[in-house]
Amino acid sequence: MKPGLLSIAALSLAACAAAPALPPPASMSAGAFINAPTDVAELPADWWRLYDDPALDALVTASLAANADLRAAYARLAGARAGTAQARAARLPQTRIESSATVDYPSEQPSASSVPSTDYDIAATVSWELDLFGRLRAAADAAQADAEATAAALDGLRVAVAADTVAAYVELCAAHESAAAADAVIAAQAELTANLRSQLTAGELSQLEVAQAESLLAATRASRPGFDAAAAIARYRLGELRGLMPADPLVAGIDCATLPELPAALPIGDAQALLRRRPDIREAERRLAAASARLGVATAELYPVINLGGAIGLLAGGLVSTATPLISWTFPNQSPARARIAQATANERAALAAWDAVTLRALREVESALLAMAAEAQRKAALTVAIGSAERTLLLAASRVRHGDASPLLRIEAERIRADLTRQRIDSSIALARQHLSLFRALGGGWQRAPAPLATAR
Repeated sequence: MKPGLLSIAALSLAACAAAPALPPPASMSAGAFINAPTDVAELPADWWRLYDDPALDALVTASLAANADLRAAYARLAGARAGTAQARAARLPQTRIESSATVDYPSEQPSASSVPSTDYDIAATVSWELDLFGRLRAAADAAQADAEATAAALDGLRVAVAADTVAAYVELCAAHESAAAADAVIAAQAELTANLRSQLTAGELSQLEVAQAESLLAATRASRPGFDAAAAIARYRLGELRGLMPADPLVAGIDCATLPELPAALPIGDAQALLRRRPDIREAERRLAAASARLGVATAELYPVINLGGAIGLLAGGLVSTATPLISWTFPNQSPARARIAQATANERAALAAWDAVTLRALREVESALLAMAAEAQRKAALTVAIGSAERTLLLAASRVRHGDASPLLRIEAERIRADLTRQRIDSSIALARQHLSLFRALGGGWQRAPAPLATAR
């Protein structure tokens, strides 16, 4: 073997030895979450169908198809894939056709030789970089990893859009349920106040009892307008998620009366399935792969770049062909290249730390959501028992007041306690629905069967 080829072979081996290796993926034993019940089923891709609410299903489907943020993310993914195609094409021979035409005017004197002449030149050139040290291959790998990370980010946005749609729907249902409960309490308190006023007119009690009942009624009525505003705000959010203006008639037609219910046993899967499912974990892993590939690009800059070039064409009326190898090498001053390697190494370490952080955050979010959900369920159950006691207390108080054994203030206080506990239970139901949603959001499902966004806005 010739000395020059021996040198190139030695450099190739050195480059392969210096190429970075991607750290192995994080591994953890499969099993249930710490705070989850045993023997839970796997989370379905379209988890919002667990609510068994056709109106909610239609809203999520419309949001995933028409959301403006998803359209922007889909366009970014198309751009990233085009970048991958460009990086792969750089590894192939690059060809170009060039041509020119010139007109000569030899003399302005009248003669046969003064006739203008035209020269045509045309040539085809080809250039091919021999990727002996993996620079172009690493650049293509980095572009591919970037595109996959962008795809994962799109999937993460799909999860967010689905969860935001369910959240807005829950808020709409909660506002209407709270309004209905407030109306019932207002009706009961208004009836009590009217009875007390009649008794005041008959001289059976004093102004104190009437004033206290009127104060309780006024306080309950003061909370009522906020529920209508919350319902309208939730409708606007649902319209925005599906690309509709607030004044669109479709937005006004969105309605919900009661909070959607979930089955008692929620399918949440295990920790191993979570790591495979969460788009942000996949995005972080692909960012790490891209950083590792760019370290390979920086490492390859220590070695020569070898290009094979050639051209063939008609030049000055004759056929000309050339073939020229070109070797470029930044040597002996390789400090800039080594500085870029150090920078790429630091970026790879940062990407690895970010991957670990995302994984830990995903596990923490699920465990926290499970704990909060269990605690809120216990609170709701306790409030249900408390409301039953309050109902019995109110009946006894009304009976004693009716027989003249107690002051009407006793019934007013019992009515206040029942109304307060009713409001707390509704708030607990809303909080529990939000905790369910936080759990589903943390589990990271909902992107697997999502449709491609619409090409244009509504």
